[in-house]
Amino acid sequence: MHASTIRYRTRVGKLLRRDRIRRMKVISLQSGSNGNCFYVEAGDVKLLFDAGISGKKAEVRLAQHGRDIRAVDALFISHDHSDHVRSMGIFQRKFGFPIYVTRRTLSACYRSAKVGPMEHVRFFRAGDVVDFPGCQVHTVPTPHDSADGAVFVIEDTRGRRIGIMTDLGHVFDGLREVLESLDAVIIESNYDDGMLEYGPYPEQLKNRIRGRGGHLSNVEAAQVIDEIRTQRLRWVCLCHLSEENNQPDIAKKTHQEIHGDELPVYVASRYGASQILEV
Repeated sequence: MHASTIRYRTRVGKLLRRDRIRRMKVISLQSGSNGNCFYVEAGDVKLLFDAGISGKKAEVRLAQHGRDIRAVDALFISHDHSDHVRSMGIFQRKFGFPIYVTRRTLSACYRSAKVGPMEHVRFFRAGDVVDFPGCQVHTVPTPHDSADGAVFVIEDTRGRRIGIMTDLGHVFDGLREVLESLDAVIIESNYDDGMLEYGPYPEQLKNRIRGRGGHLSNVEAAQVIDEIRTQRLRWVCLCHLSEENNQPDIAKKTHQEIHGDELPVYVASRYGASQILEV
C-alpha cells in the first residue's frame, strides 16, 4: 500500500474516532412517576435534567457508564412535580453543581416539596436559551398542569439537537416545529388508551391524565413523531411510561405500527439506566 494512502487512512481514522468521542450522548437514569432523571453530554459540557431519583442512584447509575456525577456542570428542572424535583436539594448540596429553574417552579417546590436550602440557583424563563461553552439549552414552555413547566432542547456547536420532552400536557402549538428540528428525542409516551380507560384509576384522574394538562398517550406521541418525520431524526426514546396504564412492549409496538421499523425506538426504564444513546 502506498505511504500516502496509509497516511490518508490514518488521518481519516483519527477524525472518525474524534467525531465519535465528540458525539452527543444521552443516558436516561430513570423515567416514570417513580422518578425522572436524564444525563446529556454535549462536547465537554455535562448536564442533568430533573432530580426525581436519589442522589445515590444517580451517582451509581452514572458510574456504571463510567461517568462521575461530580463532573456535571448543571442541573435543569422541568417543573415542580415531585417525581422531577424530590432530590433537587440533595443533588445541589451533595454534588455542588448549580440548578437552573424558573422562579415560579422553585416557589412551587418550596411549597410542596422538602427541597431544603440550596446555593447556586440560577433562574431562566421558559423560552430562554441558556449558553454553555460548547452548547446551548433551549427551554420550551409547556401546558402541563404544573406551576411553570418547560422541556429542553440541547444543541451542540455542530448544530446537533436532542430534545428532553416529558410531561407535555398535549400536542401544543409549536411542538411539531421543535420536533422537526431534532436529531433525536426523549419523549413521553405515558399511557395506552385502552389500559387507562378500563384500568383502576378514578374517572377524575383518568380525565386529568388524558386532558390538555396531562400526558401524551402512546398513540399521540407516535402520531406527532410520524407527522414530522424527517431524515434528520435518528432515534426516539419513549419515557415516563405509566406503571398502571402502559407497558414497554405495548408502547414500542404502538410506535412501530404507526411509523414503521426504520426509525429506532428505545424505551426508558422505570427502574434503571438506559444504554448510552448517541447522535
